[in-house]
Amino acid sequence: MLVNGKWTAEWHPVQATDEKGGFVRQTSSFRHWVTPDGAPGITGSGGFIAEPDRYHLYVALICPWASRTLIARKLKGLESVISLSVVEPWLLDEGWHFGDYPGATRDTVNHKEWLHQLYTQADSGFTGRATVPVLWDKKTHTIVNNESADIVRMLNSGFGTLADSRIDLYPAALREEIDQLNAEIYPRLNNGVYRAGFATTQESYQEACDGVFAMLDSLENRLADGRPFLTGSEFTEADIRLFVTLIRFDAAYHGIFKCNLRPLQAYARLLGYTRRILAIPGIRETVNIDHIKQGYYSIKALNPNGIVPTGPDLGAYWPEEQHHG
Repeated sequence: MLVNGKWTAEWHPVQATDEKGGFVRQTSSFRHWVTPDGAPGITGSGGFIAEPDRYHLYVALICPWASRTLIARKLKGLESVISLSVVEPWLLDEGWHFGDYPGATRDTVNHKEWLHQLYTQADSGFTGRATVPVLWDKKTHTIVNNESADIVRMLNSGFGTLADSRIDLYPAALREEIDQLNAEIYPRLNNGVYRAGFATTQESYQEACDGVFAMLDSLENRLADGRPFLTGSEFTEADIRLFVTLIRFDAAYHGIFKCNLRPLQAYARLLGYTRRILAIPGIRETVNIDHIKQGYYSIKALNPNGIVPTGPDLGAYWPEEQHHG
């Protein structure tokens, strides 16, 4: 991680632990918002006005938090407005690296080798972990925001007429329900799989794992009335947040994170739900199972020999996709 702007130690997955030995996630550090008129958002300072070709998104295809923003960028039609860089999938000693692995890119904006160098360019005294996603301002040469939940919402509404207004991922009539879903799903499932995988005691692992499967069971029951998405007929940010966890479940969390009580395949409704979202135009392009497996199984603390399992392939669950790699 970075301490006062200097890289000080090899990357390690456990950011902090609680009194039970449970995984505690770092709080995001940059919380400014892009808005249609440049006015301040709900956090941070103003001056980040929506403009074409001003902002750049840094992501990792392994990372569910980054993939949330990729999906929002795709669905809101912002690909020509916000440029993109993709790090290589492995979590190396200095964290995320730019390079030539298939599906990755170089840093075409700042020409850095490591993601952490962006953080010190934005703040020469930065202390913390260099995480993705990062929304970068090419005009002022700084990080606008590195919190995926914020970035998804600003991609939804912060770019005004530059974005596709036909899609609203956070409609006013559903906001209370979406917020409630997010508040339930995040600690037990989205972050719950990490709490299980990075637990340092049996007690903290068991608590996290129990929560993961209780949440999956609850979501399976929620879909019993035939609704296509979590809130009903409308696809929202709550679905994005759930999808990015489900699409990684059998490929990573079931194995290396020890969430192996049941695979996603055991949940008929959730499997159908995941297939439905994968079929939405553009979303399949944001999923790279090779990056996901390469990335999670590169975590030395969990897999010191770095052996990547052969399966599952995306085509094992969605046969129509097996020729897409």
